[in-house]
Amino acid sequence: MGILEVSNVNKRFGGLQALGDVNLDIASGTVHAIIGPNGAGKSTLLNVLVGKLIPDTGTVLFNGISVLGRNPYQINQMGISRVFQTPEIFSDLSVFENMLIPCFAKRDGAFRLHALESIVAEKQLIEKAEHMLSEVNMADKRHMTASSLSRGDKRRLEMAMCLVQEPKLLLLDEPTAGMARADTNNTIDLLNQIHESREITMVIIEHDMHVVFSLAKRITVLAQGSPLVEDTPANIKGHPKVKEAYLGEAAA
Repeated sequence: MGILEVSNVNKRFGGLQALGDVNLDIASGTVHAIIGPNGAGKSTLLNVLVGKLIPDTGTVLFNGISVLGRNPYQINQMGISRVFQTPEIFSDLSVFENMLIPCFAKRDGAFRLHALESIVAEKQLIEKAEHMLSEVNMADKRHMTASSLSRGDKRRLEMAMCLVQEPKLLLLDEPTAGMARADTNNTIDLLNQIHESREITMVIIEHDMHVVFSLAKRITVLAQGSPLVEDTPANIKGHPKVKEAYLGEAAA
């Protein structure tokens, strides 16, 4: 049994079949990519996984427990964190204050706005936040306002905010979207470092095949809301339908 099991999931929006009989079994500790063209159902599937959408039929189990019907914050408390296409950070706060918010949320189950006023007494949380900033090489930026960071550093901060909650499953929605190649490569290095140093499973939705093939151990290709093929990166590269439809190469 995988850490994440998606069984016979279907979702319609009026006459549009967004997801059709989607089945996934994500092994614990792996990096699993989901690829496909625009309209393939990737974002819809991700929204089902984090509780933003309820499928018409089917089940989604995390460690054998259904996530369906739970609020997104409850799913987060179960051990699932999501990295969005656009970094979800608190732009007006400092990098360090951003790090403290998920620390309080993880401990208390919710974040109280007045909590930052009493952080002096929160030595353990302060140490936890500082350690995570060091791990993602942002300790020197702890006093900077988040809005002043580069896009690559905003993404790095968002990942640190997710990781400080010690998730078992990290869902990444186009983690390198809008980045220059140098920032993209730095993000790939960071994700590989995270995966090697932590017992964490990653599911990545990504259009950039350089990112996919640099990270993924397994790849699922969606077409018109349904899985077309699932295999290793090496076999996906050589699959005639995938080469023609998704990688922009002529079929062999």
